Amino acid sequence: MLNFKKLVADNKGFVAFMLGMLLVRSAFADYYLVPSSSMYPTLLEGDRVICDRTAYDLKVPFTDVIVKHLADPKRGDIVTFSSPEDGVRLVKRLVAVPGDIVEMREERLLINGQAANYEELQAGAQQLTPQREYAGEQQVFQEKLGSLNHRIIVMPERQALRTFGPLKVPEGQYLMLGDNRDNSKDSRYIGLVKRELITGKIKRLMFSLDGDRYYMPRFERFGSAV
Repeated sequence: MLNFKKLVADNKGFVAFMLGMLLVRSAFADYYLVPSSSMYPTLLEGDRVICDRTAYDLKVPFTDVIVKHLADPKRGDIVTFSSPEDGVRLVKRLVAVPGDIVEMREERLLINGQAANYEELQAGAQQLTPQREYAGEQQVFQEKLGSLNHRIIVMPERQALRTFGPLKVPEGQYLMLGDNRDNSKDSRYIGLVKRELITGKIKRLMFSLDGDRYYMPRFERFGSAV
């Protein structure tokens, strides 16, 4: 114990710096490694994303206790949150807000009775990355519905939940989906996400490393907006 106290005393500047970094990451800004392809093609495995933890709420550090609401999450936002299933930190796209009536019919979204528009893009032009454990066809669409305007990928030969609802999103909860629709464990499987479980908004990448190419840097993604 004495040795520990002496170690802390001898390195109190470093200890204070580390504690300050932990406080900043817990309350203001953080960064996360994207571990899977569930948000492909928007986010790639190996991307390191920057999370604005004050985009929506000011919270007590190291807790989910909200001190003050700063802004409301919006459809189309890419957010980080703690899974209501097991607490694991996830990154998904926020698709439906409180009061929305949302359903999906064979991959196609409807929100409040309005159907999303889907424009198929040429897969070859997207330079698609092969999906692990899936060697079938990948189709790329531009999904448009109000503030939702982004690319999604579907994998017709993969077993997935492609139809659900209609479901009315309760107050204080949100529906999340992955852009890689047939390879994402999202609200279709883990349920809706309470606001206090949302930990921040992703606006930009820090850097990206390609694990399939010996962790070579993807320089074109460094600092890019999402």
